[in-house]
Amino acid sequence: MSTQTLPNTGLYTSVVSRLLFPLHERMKRHTTVAVRESMEQSQWWPAAELEALQLKRLRRLLLRAQAKVPYYRDLFAAAGFDPERDLKTLADLQRLPLLDKARIRAAGEGMKASNADGLARFNTGGSSGEPLIFYIGKERVSHDVAAKWRATRWWDVDIGDAEIVVWGSPIELGAQDSVRAVRDRMLRTELLPAFAMSEAKLDGFLARIRAVRPRMLFGYPSALSHIARHAKSKGVRMDDLGIKVAFVTSERLYDEQRQQISETFGCPVANGYGGRDAGFIAHQCPAGGMHLTAEDIIVEILDADGQPVPKGNAGEIVVTHLATGDFPFIRYRTGDVGVLDTAPCSCGRGLPLLKEIQGRSTDFLVAHDGTVMHGLALVYILRDLPEVKAFKIVQETLDLTRVQMVADAPLALALLQKIEAGFKARLGAAVAIEVEQVPAILPEKSGKFRYVVSKVDATAAVAT
Repeated sequence: MSTQTLPNTGLYTSVVSRLLFPLHERMKRHTTVAVRESMEQSQWWPAAELEALQLKRLRRLLLRAQAKVPYYRDLFAAAGFDPERDLKTLADLQRLPLLDKARIRAAGEGMKASNADGLARFNTGGSSGEPLIFYIGKERVSHDVAAKWRATRWWDVDIGDAEIVVWGSPIELGAQDSVRAVRDRMLRTELLPAFAMSEAKLDGFLARIRAVRPRMLFGYPSALSHIARHAKSKGVRMDDLGIKVAFVTSERLYDEQRQQISETFGCPVANGYGGRDAGFIAHQCPAGGMHLTAEDIIVEILDADGQPVPKGNAGEIVVTHLATGDFPFIRYRTGDVGVLDTAPCSCGRGLPLLKEIQGRSTDFLVAHDGTVMHGLALVYILRDLPEVKAFKIVQETLDLTRVQMVADAPLALALLQKIEAGFKARLGAAVAIEVEQVPAILPEKSGKFRYVVSKVDATAAVAT
């Protein structure tokens, strides 16, 4: 077993990470600190010990689901499945059906445990074209924050170190009330909106990053690489700020993006994989391994028939989050394709590895005036509309954007006008918005689904 190395941080960071942030979490009735400390021990366990922990926690999750969650009580009864009797190994999990967004929507309130307390409402980002409303309890929050915190410390940075976050979710951007602002100042976290990226905005981002001199960056790989390209085109040096690492997540990280970010900011790039719904699935360590959060999440790689594939082969990533007793995610389909690694990581951690993640990515869009924005700027207009079951956005030209939508009933004129107004507010009043109701969203010729597609060159648009 290796000894956990503490981050080499300053006095202020030590006070925040060891005193102020733990106090903050305790006041919110979160067990984040204890969970993280436990994870920093278990990450060095051999595979057999980790699997024994997973089985123990899985049995507890399934027993609670059987007793307290209407959807799973009925499901287990119909399948003749008793967790106490039938769960002997992790492979027995495969006796249960897969869970997807449609099943969760259909179950409604039946997905909630009857004794759940303090649930928070969340939405998926909607880049899959199928936004989902779900709920998270304090146990889940504690474990997800702890997992991210542990991975952060792998890179010699900690909570309290200065951080620039380039993000686009309205959950973050719309929550900047006085309490949140005080917390962010305490944690030395500053948020830059990833939606609008005009040349003036990008100039401001560069100036702010230089002024803050953060120890870490966090954001979409597409957004950070876009800022990096702008810095290079302007001849603004960004590799002399002492940035230790750039954490990226929420999209597939391409090799050219990693190289652009690393070269421009003078730091390594740490890839993360997960989502609001599926949880904090995996994170890259300094040795390069994409380690699964095995203490909290069981990952299955399945073929098109729902059968497990051997390690080293590609298949759909299906997860069971072991800290979701309040609103269970059991055998949840992520829609992403991945490959489990067959070799251990040279860092010595016993956590299993993802060799490859072929996740979805979201394109940039270009407004009529040349402003470059993240595709989620339009996704968020559609994702909370209950009438919309799925969608695809295609920016044909600067003058025309098409929207395909799937709905159970004909779309009302007022709804169409609302969508058109929202899109024009982002893209420009002169842009034509064509909305078409379709029975289903079709895949690309490659077989992959893309829900935000821009045929406009974002780099060329900024350059002009």
